[in-house]
Amino acid sequence: MTNMMAFQPLLAIVSHIFFIGITFFALQAIMPEKIIKKNHVMQAQLLFILLSIAIGSSVSNFFLEISYWSGRLPFMFK
Repeated sequence: MTNMMAFQPLLAIVSHIFFIGITFFALQAIMPEKIIKKNHVMQAQLLFILLSIAIGSSVSNFFLEISYWSGRLPFMFK
């Protein structure tokens, strides 16, 4: 059980980084030229990074919670 407790933070970190990266990759499909003002490149990049972190963290938390709760289901039937 102690190994499982030590493994969870590592899994959470890897999951967050993975989903933030996937989200950043997916956001590249958006054409920001149509919605971002001209000569605001730095702010557009910052917006993409913050959106990636927000969306990626939310998706990662969702999958981590599904994993946690599905692991607890067998204890319900004991």
